[in-house]
Amino acid sequence: MLSRALCLQEKPEEGRASIYRSVIINTSKEMMCFSDFPIPDDFPNYMHHSKIMEYFRMYARRFDLLRHIRFRTSVRRVAKRPDFATTGRWEVETESEGKQESAIFDAVLVCTGHHTDAHLPLHTFPGLDKFEGWYLHSRDYKSPQAFAEKRVIVVGTGNSGIDIAVELSHRAKQVFLSTKRGTWVMHRVAEGGYPFDFSYLSRFTQLLQSLLPLSVSNFMLERKLNMRFDHALYGLKPKHRVFNQHLTINDDLPNRIISGRVRVKPNIKQFTETSAIFEDGTREDIDAVVFATGYSFSFPFLEDSVKVMENQVPLYKFIFPADLEKPTLAFIGYIQPLGAIMPISEMQSRWATRVFKGLHKLPPTSTMLADIAQAKDKIAKRYVASRRHTIQVDYIPYMDELACQLGVKPNLPMLFLTDPRLALEVLLGPCTPYQYPLPGPGAWQGARAAILTQKQRVDQPLRGTARHPVPRCSSVPHIFKVFFSLGLIVATLIYVSLSP
Repeated sequence: MLSRALCLQEKPEEGRASIYRSVIINTSKEMMCFSDFPIPDDFPNYMHHSKIMEYFRMYARRFDLLRHIRFRTSVRRVAKRPDFATTGRWEVETESEGKQESAIFDAVLVCTGHHTDAHLPLHTFPGLDKFEGWYLHSRDYKSPQAFAEKRVIVVGTGNSGIDIAVELSHRAKQVFLSTKRGTWVMHRVAEGGYPFDFSYLSRFTQLLQSLLPLSVSNFMLERKLNMRFDHALYGLKPKHRVFNQHLTINDDLPNRIISGRVRVKPNIKQFTETSAIFEDGTREDIDAVVFATGYSFSFPFLEDSVKVMENQVPLYKFIFPADLEKPTLAFIGYIQPLGAIMPISEMQSRWATRVFKGLHKLPPTSTMLADIAQAKDKIAKRYVASRRHTIQVDYIPYMDELACQLGVKPNLPMLFLTDPRLALEVLLGPCTPYQYPLPGPGAWQGARAAILTQKQRVDQPLRGTARHPVPRCSSVPHIFKVFFSLGLIVATLIYVSLSP
């Protein structure tokens, strides 16, 4: 049994991503925008999904993209042409309003995302077939309306699982949050009220982190997170360290736990007709279950061009298949960064299109396969074995790696000689997307101004009707300017020597 009619009034389309009505983005606006189009000043720093859609529409109008988009059209098949080995061309079959068409293309970008196919491992929950209540995957969840006065279990402590548990706790009679191994919970708001990613995702902090042993970095961040709430006391502390997982982000969970509206439980051992029995031997009567158990990758339209094994796609730099005769197929956004995905997708697209045009050449197949194996091994050594951790990257190192391929990585030594004010902001301030159209192909003349005014756009929606204006200043903390100015050149040289 999958659902209750009231819950699934808005059943999502197959093969497409789906979100619940209350979704708020987990990355702040200055860190997630496209590099040549800042999100408007008055937009909130963490946006509701409707605001993100508004931004996309603004972007499409600004760059006249709508005329290039075929709406209400699905891709049914993408196959190599018989002459692919010499031309690299693809035959693409589409369907629109019942009408099927076929066309030939010189290259293909796959941008369907990795949150479309729900992973629902029902076989791992004995007795679920006898359960008399109702259950669904988080992909099918839209709002808490159907769960009023119900006892609900949410299985999984990723971002969706915790968000849904918190939201349900305002309507349900009781919410249980079942976790297999616990999780570290990050908050959106940092000290002083600024977005966490805007405050900590900088080249300087990345440099310091690269100089410290991983165990020290783990200790420092875990200490910071436990100062907000003790993860062991709240039943969430995992056995693994904080940098061995993809961080879960939520600001409200501790309050819902301490008020008793959400109760943390271990993994489910089995279901009965009306209850769930947990691995600690406790039993709870329940009415409904929401499985926030993640997603699987699938490319049914590609036939045998790319194979997915154990939720892994063998792609060079997470973009290019290594074994094609011609590099005319690329995957965009099949990545799980510790940061925003939109700037990464943009950078991937910039590189892929230059490869398609012959302006950049990929290395030999053997080199790409070795790089894929190395990336896979690196992930396996650092992260907990999970379907969630097959495409993990660190934001700044990965962006810089792609930027080096494109020739658009900021040249810090040169910036300190020619534009010290900008250099300070690039090194010590947040690593916003505007840093990457500074030099090289696709340079944007407005990049410098966007970097120097980024803090103003963060401040603007927070000002409200305050009578006293917020002082305009750089996003670089003043203390950094005082204590690190004399050592900037040394720090820059170290940074450059450690960068790829």
